[in-house]
Amino acid sequence: MMNDAAPIDATLLARAEAFALPHYAEAHRAYHDAEHVRAVLHALESRRVLTPVLTLAVWGHDLIYDPRKHDNEQQSAGVFDGWLAEQGAPADLRAEIHALILATRHAAPAATRAEALLIDADLSILGATAEAFAAYDAAIRREYRHVPGLLYRMGRKKILRGFLEREQIFTTPEFAGLEAQARVNLAGAIAKL
Repeated sequence: MMNDAAPIDATLLARAEAFALPHYAEAHRAYHDAEHVRAVLHALESRRVLTPVLTLAVWGHDLIYDPRKHDNEQQSAGVFDGWLAEQGAPADLRAEIHALILATRHAAPAATRAEALLIDADLSILGATAEAFAAYDAAIRREYRHVPGLLYRMGRKKILRGFLEREQIFTTPEFAGLEAQARVNLAGAIAKL
């Protein structure tokens, strides 16, 4: 990543967290909250791949979250980019973080190693213990409580099958160890729907 050589001072990281935390504390969030952000940061840090650029992208990736909308990542990228601009962040750093946030739409293969790491960290809950996965699954249902049961089950099955049908859920060596448990968790969740 080109900006890892350019210093990002620790105060920018702290300001990013302070800026983002009120968004992640919104009442309608049951999973896409500050705990999720910290889990993604921990997933990267524990694998020794967390960089300042990835830290910023993680804080920005779910900044806007409305389960009734389909452009949350685009909105998050825009809001976070505006904030970075106000902080005087250089255009190349802003562009890199914008691309990283958009990668968390999980709509296309990663274009860079940083994107692959962020995507894998964001999806790492899929390969968590059965208990942690069950808590995640229940939290997602709470976020979509406005969707009637039958429609929710149909939509959720489609999403979970989409991950299960991938040749690989995790594309980086750092997260490959989660693959088998993720497949067990996904298959179990689909069977319960």
